[in-house]
Amino acid sequence: MNTTDRLHADLQDNLDEEYELELEDREFLADGSERPMTEAERLQRHLYFETLFELQRDLVRLQDWVVASGHRLVILFEGRDAAGKGGVIKRITQRLNPRVARVAALPAPNDRERTQWYFQRYVAHLPAAGEIVLFDRSWYNRAGVERVMGFCTDEQYEEFFRSVPEFERMLIRSGIQVVKYWFSISDDEQHARFLSRIHDPLKQWKLSPMDLESRRRWEAYTKAKEVMLQRTHTAESPWWLVHADDKKKARLNCIRHLLSLVPFEDVPHPEVVMPARVRHEDYTRRPVPHEMYVPQVY
Repeated sequence: MNTTDRLHADLQDNLDEEYELELEDREFLADGSERPMTEAERLQRHLYFETLFELQRDLVRLQDWVVASGHRLVILFEGRDAAGKGGVIKRITQRLNPRVARVAALPAPNDRERTQWYFQRYVAHLPAAGEIVLFDRSWYNRAGVERVMGFCTDEQYEEFFRSVPEFERMLIRSGIQVVKYWFSISDDEQHARFLSRIHDPLKQWKLSPMDLESRRRWEAYTKAKEVMLQRTHTAESPWWLVHADDKKKARLNCIRHLLSLVPFEDVPHPEVVMPARVRHEDYTRRPVPHEMYVPQVY
């Protein structure tokens, strides 16, 4: 296969990989059947792919600069259940080195962690030089789900608001860039996405009892969000709100905005030269037993 054919094949692999991710965006009707895509939506989808690939190229450039400069970047993704946080995180990290850009999605605290300083388990995941950490939910759990579901006391809730601005200032003073995103969706859109999770067997694992309870407590979560934004939106560490009713637009807008916040620049790379394959006349490849191979069913 020549170089041109190889590049075309790699591009098709990228498209296939993205198509697999886009299966997450399937929509279902009330009877459980999948809603067909219109021709206009198909054309819009191609434009989305083209734009996404361009932004992902810039994310790779950002990654190179982070590694070269020793920059430390923390990105928080918050929002209601099914708001699309996981989708944008996947698109950001899709082409990046997992050793540089890693995701922190912490489970509920265990008995020992509940007795620690509240921020302690999050501190363990903060980046070292040349690293990016994306928090899929963060220390703001206390201002949201813990408050609404009664998992924290009033005193713990108030102490969080006293502590978090200074905690984030400490991170920023230490040289860590902190970016905070809230993904905002409407009541109707969350309802539709929950129905999609119910009907799609590939998504049912995403639907937890906590998610279902959040539907019932929509207004309580709204009030908690409003208080959180009011009390933790600071000049040093502002919140950025993403309109997320349209998943694809939300991803593109968020990635473009993130790129605008990081002062990255191109990092020069030495020209890569493929070394010649070294062959030895006395080397003979040993046969591998047939039973060791995975059956070629496809």
